[in-house]
Amino acid sequence: MVSAVTSASVTEPRVDFLSLLRLDGQGFVVLGAGQGIGVQVCLALSQAGARVLCVDRDKALAAAIAAEVGGVACVAEVTSRADMVRVFSTARERFNRVHGVVDIVGISTIGLMKDLDDAAWAHQFDVVLRHAFLALQIGGPLIAEGGGGTLTFVGSMAGDRAVKNQLVYSVAKAALHHLVRSAALELGPSGVRVNAVAPGFIRTPRLNARLDEEQWAAIGRSVPLGRAATPAEIAAPLLFLSSGLSSHVTGQVLAVDGGTGVVGALPDLKFGPPSP
Repeated sequence: MVSAVTSASVTEPRVDFLSLLRLDGQGFVVLGAGQGIGVQVCLALSQAGARVLCVDRDKALAAAIAAEVGGVACVAEVTSRADMVRVFSTARERFNRVHGVVDIVGISTIGLMKDLDDAAWAHQFDVVLRHAFLALQIGGPLIAEGGGGTLTFVGSMAGDRAVKNQLVYSVAKAALHHLVRSAALELGPSGVRVNAVAPGFIRTPRLNARLDEEQWAAIGRSVPLGRAATPAEIAAPLLFLSSGLSSHVTGQVLAVDGGTGVVGALPDLKFGPPSP
């Protein structure tokens, strides 16, 4: 039996969904653009039509990805307020209007709590949180001034659960996740959306240098999809959150972990036959 088509469904506006993915002519700032996820994000944004300010503290890396995507290279230490003011001034000068920010920066400190000193604690919060706060405080009003846009960050599954030997990193990422939620509330009325992705293990150049193939295989066995993510698989949801496809999404931390976060930390029990 064929159901009747209601008048509401006939008059509902038809949307060109692929056009919502386009970012033609929009100015984006990518913090940590020089390698890994940052490179893939620059590629994703530029392929969608955006103009990209490629920010990295390494001059050669910034220049290389800017040349590849037809963007603008910018060398900066993103934990420095003065440098971040310069970054956004440059973006405004080059693009006239800043539509979005994607912040990739964040390096983990591995170790037990008992071995952390004050300097290590402070450094971890700087490289996870300070630049995000500066991007929101400096970049948020600039995006709002132009009529709205997006700020998107890279959190971690460690920000939502305890991870062995990553206490200070987990605490800093948890703070980043809540910064995203709180900033979304504050900036929402001005048309600025704030979101994050929370990856699990990713085969970035930095982690590839620290882990061998045997360790990667062990990681894969703990992931329902059977492997760690590639940087491009993190860049794709970052593109989604930066585009009009996510126009009613804000204050969210999207897990991109191959299903790791839904698995309970339980032993692999071998049950015998049921009792008669």
